[in-house]
Amino acid sequence: MFETLQDRLGSILNGLTGRGALSEADVSAALREVRRALLEADVALEVVRSFTDAVREKAVGAEILKSIKPGQMVVKLVHDELVSMLGSEGVSIDLNAAAPVVIMMVGLQGSGKTTTSGKIANRLKMRDKKKVLMASLDTRRPAAQEQLRQLGVQAGIDTLPVIAGQSPTDIASRAVQAAKLGGHDVVILDTAGRTHIDEPLMIEMAEIKRKSNPHEILLVADALTGQDAVNLARNFDERVGITGLVLTRMDGDGRGGAALSMRAVTGKPIKLIGVGEKMGELEEFHPRRVADRILGMGDIVSLVEKAAENIDAEKAAAMAAKMAKGKFDLNDLADQLGQMQKMGGMGGIMGMMPGMAGMKDKMSAAGLDDKLFGRQIAIINSMTKAERANPDMLKHSRKKRIAAGSGTDASDINKLLKMHRQMADMMKMMGGKKGGGMMKQMMGGLAGKMGLGGLGGGMGGMPDLSKMDPKQIEALAKQAEAAGIKPGSMPGLGGGGLPGLGGGRLPGLGGLPGLPGLPKKK
Repeated sequence: MFETLQDRLGSILNGLTGRGALSEADVSAALREVRRALLEADVALEVVRSFTDAVREKAVGAEILKSIKPGQMVVKLVHDELVSMLGSEGVSIDLNAAAPVVIMMVGLQGSGKTTTSGKIANRLKMRDKKKVLMASLDTRRPAAQEQLRQLGVQAGIDTLPVIAGQSPTDIASRAVQAAKLGGHDVVILDTAGRTHIDEPLMIEMAEIKRKSNPHEILLVADALTGQDAVNLARNFDERVGITGLVLTRMDGDGRGGAALSMRAVTGKPIKLIGVGEKMGELEEFHPRRVADRILGMGDIVSLVEKAAENIDAEKAAAMAAKMAKGKFDLNDLADQLGQMQKMGGMGGIMGMMPGMAGMKDKMSAAGLDDKLFGRQIAIINSMTKAERANPDMLKHSRKKRIAAGSGTDASDINKLLKMHRQMADMMKMMGGKKGGGMMKQMMGGLAGKMGLGGLGGGMGGMPDLSKMDPKQIEALAKQAEAAGIKPGSMPGLGGGGLPGLGGGRLPGLGGLPGLPGLPKKK
């Protein structure tokens, strides 16, 4: 979503960080570029003005122009202001009220209210173990009520039975009553939308609010809306009074301005973001992490969380044991590729790694995209059990058979085997006993530098990231920065590896070290 903005801001701020000293004119010129980049990303003009004014006010002080690294200081100020614009802390859905807690979904037609209602219900059921009732108040759109019922069936969530001819306000009252009688913890009201804001819509929303007394009123907005997002958010907030925002289609290729503008204009937090069509593709919005990613600082905390969600613990432990012995066959490689796909593919992982955002384009140019991984998995799946365990037995006739079975050719198979050999050698170096293992040395040195020598959790004293909660990991990241380990400079990260995530505790990321096949730095 923020890729264009990330590229623009990255190039502007990189020009500052390399400079020894900055004049007031340098700062003004950089802020002019930042202003242009934000406007091009569809951020509302009033929001851009307040943003650049706030950064300029802090940046033109004597302490920054005379600081040791003024360029990095400006980057920090832009980062802090982005965090402040997006909301300093992530805010989740508030369920702290007497049951049933009523959540009212509002927004324009086509913004994704019905699908988002299903996703939120599914999230509350799976994560918070809540009993949820969904009710469709959309009597205008054909099959809107049937769509919500189907989502309920798909996720195993109760939906209010449809009674023909009932008004939206009557359905709202009946839904709250049914939730009380059925012992439901939460009731989600999926209201009707319009193609644009009009008076009858606002009157209907206000009446539903009066009848159902919702604890949360969530405005669902399409992240691709652009400049009009500001008027939309302001209108709904003034007339209905929203408590939070949910942005859909955050996986799209839009410019991301809506996310920055709506939060700044309404002062209401972005609580959730939709990142795909599937029921599970709804995430909490973390302002600091998003700001980090926009400025190319990566997002290790989200990467660890994603890894913890997607990686099978038993498989990971078995993989760790094999890697410790320096063993790595084609079955292991297939597992690694599959887990990378689950975590958002190469692009998704790279976007979260400090200093690696710019590598995505280089990788695509080198032909290393997610389609390549799909082909490689197909090649491995076309092999016999014996061939996967012992790749050395793959001679010409076998390769010919595998190529026919996977829809590839011999050169693709040779590339895969070369990649596997390089990774197997890397695993031997990392897991081998010679010199105590490269991974242990690396992590021991890093832990020592951060003053974590006594934490005997992971390899060489590095704490076990898989057993830490996100707040502890964020504190660890800050501690690393204080120790002089800047994002992008952590040992191993520069080469594409994630030591500590791959080596000992979350081996699902183990295939990352070195990423054979990547063009080497010149």
